[in-house]
Amino acid sequence: MAKHMMTLTVNGDVYELMVSDNQTLLDVIRDTIRLKGTKRGCTTGACGVCCVNNAKGEAVLSCITHALEWDGESITTIEGLEANGELDAIQKAFIEFGAVQCGFCTPGVIMSAKAIVNKYPEPTEEQMNAGLAGVLCRCTGHVKVKEAVRQDHELREAARHAAAK
Repeated sequence: MAKHMMTLTVNGDVYELMVSDNQTLLDVIRDTIRLKGTKRGCTTGACGVCCVNNAKGEAVLSCITHALEWDGESITTIEGLEANGELDAIQKAFIEFGAVQCGFCTPGVIMSAKAIVNKYPEPTEEQMNAGLAGVLCRCTGHVKVKEAVRQDHELREAARHAAAK
């Protein structure tokens, strides 16, 4: 099995990695870089618990993405959402609305929700449904998750006003 050097930026940190042809982005995140927040679920891209965000803020299923495709690229995992010791607004909204149950799918759901609000600051019901369709949550469904996504905008606006004072 051939190995290749690659560079990957994860949560702002640059990694020089030796990666084999068959390694997925999830393998690199969990097994090489040792970040355990991104979960390994179905390994076929059907459940969405492995979701991370690319540099454009879009959702990526890391379990079906070859690591070598990401040479020179940047991703954000659940560990990279907080800044300066503060949770991201979407994380705060998930806590406020109880949009978590057992927690297994939570990182993937949060990263999918983050991708939604990155694209649509005030998403419609249809936009939320489309953005969350690829993430399975057997405990909560998506009712509380959608409430959290709606709240994200309000929390961001409140933070902007507080910072301006």
